[in-house]
Amino acid sequence: MDGRGARVPFTELEAEDAATNGTVLAPDRRYGTLATEASGRRAVTLDAAGEYVEFTLTAPADAMSFRYSVPDDAAGTGRTASVDVRAGGNSTAVAVTSRYAFYYGSFPFTNTPGTGAHHFYDETRTMFGQTLPAGSTVRVELSSTAQTPSITVDLADFELVGAPIARPADALDVVADFGADATGTVDATAKFQAAVDAGRTQGRAVFVPRGNFLLFGHVTVDKVTVQGAGPWYSVLGGRDPGDRSRAAGLFGRYAGAGGAPSTGVTIRDLAIIGDITERDDSAPTNAIGGSLTDSVVDNVWLQHTKVGLWLDGVTTNFTLRNSRILDQTADGVNFHRGITGSTVENTFVRNTGDDGLAMWSQTNVNSGNTFRDNTVVAPMLANAIAVYGGTGITVTDNVVADTIVSGGGVHVGNRFDDVRGPTAVSGTFTLARNTLIRAGSPSEWESGIGALWFDALNAPLTGASIKVSDTDIIDSTYAAVQTVEGSAVTGLDLDGVRIAGAGTYALLFQNAGAATLTGVTVTGVAQSPPVYRCGTGFTITTGPGNSGWSADATTCPPTWPAPQ
Repeated sequence: MDGRGARVPFTELEAEDAATNGTVLAPDRRYGTLATEASGRRAVTLDAAGEYVEFTLTAPADAMSFRYSVPDDAAGTGRTASVDVRAGGNSTAVAVTSRYAFYYGSFPFTNTPGTGAHHFYDETRTMFGQTLPAGSTVRVELSSTAQTPSITVDLADFELVGAPIARPADALDVVADFGADATGTVDATAKFQAAVDAGRTQGRAVFVPRGNFLLFGHVTVDKVTVQGAGPWYSVLGGRDPGDRSRAAGLFGRYAGAGGAPSTGVTIRDLAIIGDITERDDSAPTNAIGGSLTDSVVDNVWLQHTKVGLWLDGVTTNFTLRNSRILDQTADGVNFHRGITGSTVENTFVRNTGDDGLAMWSQTNVNSGNTFRDNTVVAPMLANAIAVYGGTGITVTDNVVADTIVSGGGVHVGNRFDDVRGPTAVSGTFTLARNTLIRAGSPSEWESGIGALWFDALNAPLTGASIKVSDTDIIDSTYAAVQTVEGSAVTGLDLDGVRIAGAGTYALLFQNAGAATLTGVTVTGVAQSPPVYRCGTGFTITTGPGNSGWSADATTCPPTWPAPQ
């Protein structure tokens, strides 16, 4: 939708729309298939030597990132292979791997092959060494099946990266001034820490030049700017081989951890591409974290860590913007426990292992936070955007798509640990101008989970005014709008919600409660009538402009319908 979602620096091309002699996968939404986890629910499998996907550029580009899946090895440790990328008269062997993909079983997932394989895809990137004009072709080809029997290509993002950013005047340089290794072979954690400490005391920015930097632990940042040469050029990564809980990351000082929490931090123009291959909720293997009041993270690329950005309170006035978060084993972003007046904006998130963007008011309430102008695609578990408790929250102008299992597109709920009482949903929640595409998913409930859903598990969801306006819900897997669990859900105001396609119901009310619906239009819904509110006493107040449904007509089948 025009004006919604992240304004990204790349052009995305889907493999199924490109030239290919491979096999185009049919659309699917069953859990555990390659098509289901693909963007748009379609992809292309290459399983013979010489098969390819060939993209035609619609804009100039000098780099690409492509999303793919190769089969895991028998041990679950990861298969590594290469494919040929042919562009501008050159052919480059680009490494691909299943090492950061393939999880098994039910939650908590393992890396041991068995039943329930999922999280199939990963991404890799390459630069062409030249600028290709629009109309050029870029081919991804499986030249041999000796290393891998197949590769499935989902999409490619093409970008004009340009030259690296130069060292700012008066900035300290982690290489020239502190001797950090830029080849990615020697642990540079201590050199980085010395640089940012000097930057803080001298009031000077710290520059990370072009290079790959190995970090075996977190670098603590406070009252300092850390700037790279650009996320394609300045890359932080690594993991302590002797202590797997220590890994590359830039962290603010936690509240209560000795000294005041960090403030006045800027992190920009760099990448943190980690080496996290499992989900261990006890390990702080996130890219950016801690407490970061009055701070900004801008134009970063976060990949292969547990969580891209996990903030803990007390944090006030934090902003993440203009960034990419890819291939996480858990959340993309989590505002956790006492985050106030903070924002995620113009950020692109894809292939997270849990919620794409989340706010979780555990113990301490989140207040006055905003998620706006973001795009979230294919979270492997849970929701694209989720708000667990909190007060005065805004979620606007986002595009979300292709949720896979146990989650929807946008969720508000009194769920998870300690979200009740003073941390429960309260005040005014504004959900406006969001687009939800192919959202909702199967779950332990026969009803599935809706694209836009509200949950009262821990406490009645009755203490807030939840205003949903100018929203498009397109091709939902199950219901478009759902209330579920616990006791009552009230205070819902849906105004200008356009529902175009749903696998079961347009409106699925499984609680007691009440909502006001104005200008809610419904087309292409599987069940007729498209409303379910059976035995709950849920009250619908209608305003003008509704069409395609009636508050007086409902469906109460003896068994839950399968999505269509």
